[in-house]
This record gives sequence, structure tokens and C-alpha cells, in this order.
Amino acid sequence: MSEQPTLQSLQDQLRYPFGDSRLLLLALTHVSYGHENHQDRIPSQRDNERFEFLGDAVLDVVISDLLLESFPDATEGQLSKMRAAVVNEKTLSEISKSLQLNLLLRLGKGESRSGGNEKASILSSAFEALIAAIYIDGGFNAVYPVVRYLFAPLFRQENPGISFQDHKTKLQETVQSRYKLTPTYHLAGSSGPDHAKVFQVEVRLGDRVLAMSEGTSKKEAEQNAAEVALRELMDQATGDMK
Repeated sequence: MSEQPTLQSLQDQLRYPFGDSRLLLLALTHVSYGHENHQDRIPSQRDNERFEFLGDAVLDVVISDLLLESFPDATEGQLSKMRAAVVNEKTLSEISKSLQLNLLLRLGKGESRSGGNEKASILSSAFEALIAAIYIDGGFNAVYPVVRYLFAPLFRQENPGISFQDHKTKLQETVQSRYKLTPTYHLAGSSGPDHAKVFQVEVRLGDRVLAMSEGTSKKEAEQNAAEVALRELMDQATGDMK
């Protein structure tokens, strides 16, 4: 039987020692507990609701930065989808459970009786509050490595939600292996108003056009052209084998 977690064991798991442990305790205090026990305090010291608001914003910034670092060729739209797949109630509640926040949360009597410490909404909010507490206690340089560490498994696993197929790299590897040449990308044109432009890009092998496609940015158009080129090269290879 595992031991009951403590504030100290939580800090050990986070690899972050709080300078002010009161911030950690407040992050673990649900509004139901604050309503029953902290009515005499000012709103900012009753429960973790205000921390949730800040933690949500901090998480968005750090995860966005990690995605930009991990997927340098992903478009804004692809990055937004990946961030949504990572920063959501399900994922945050699972991380909360892995940290055993469900056993450390301070809940009101009614919420505790109804199994509040297993509710995804409460656990995900508590995790956001925890991130805010670290940020307030130690600043951005303190919270960044904690988030990187906690979310690293999601970036390592075969997670379709955050996968990004780098077709340009795959095409380059395929073409260099087969033809000993490097594909190049050329802007063929653009259309539409400035706020909604569509770019057409060709991918060439020497003077030969392998494929052309379009996208809402040059990067996206290049990725799309590379994907089309890869498909055609694979079709050619299949045809040669028949």
C-alpha cells in the first residue's frame, strides 16, 4: 500500500521546492473548501479559482513555445490543433492523478462526499492552479522546466493528436536516396486578399516539377507540395514493381 502523499512529496515529484509553501496549499484548495472554511478571508486567499485563470494562460505560453521548438515546420493551424490536444481537461486531469493531486486536494464536505477529487474538471483546474503557484513563487524560469518535464511523455509517445508529418524532410530523404539530389521549393503565385492569401508552391528536382500545391502560408504550401510529391513518387515506385 502506497503512502499518503504530502506537500513535500509533491514538490519532490515536481522537482521544484516552493519558497512559499502557502502558495502550494492555496493551489490545492477548491472553492468548496474555501466557501466552508475561509469566508473571513479576501477572495484572493480563499481558494484556487484565481490561480486557475493564471495557470491556464501560463500553460498556453509554455506549451506553445515547446511546440514551436519541437515542430519548426508546422503551420499556425497545425500548432493550434496540437496545443488543443495537449492542454485539455482530460490530459491535465491525468497529469494531476499522476502527481496524486486527487489525494492532496482540500475539498468542502459535500464535494468530498460526491467524489470531487476524481472529477476531471476539478483535477484539471487544480493542475492549472498548481502551475500558477509555481509561476508566482519562482517566475517563468521556474515554471518552464516543470511544464517541460511533466509534458515530455506526451511529446515522446505516438500521440496522433500532436503528431506532425514533416513531409519536406521525408521527401528530401527519399529523393536524396533515390536520385542523389535535393528538392527545391519555388513560389508559383498567390491569390486572394492580404488577410486571406493562398500561396501556390512548386517543388522541383532540378528543372523537373515534382508537384504543386497551395496553402494559407508559404510553409503550409511547401508541406502540401512535398506531401503530393511523396505520394506520386510512391505511386511510381509501386508501378515500377509491377
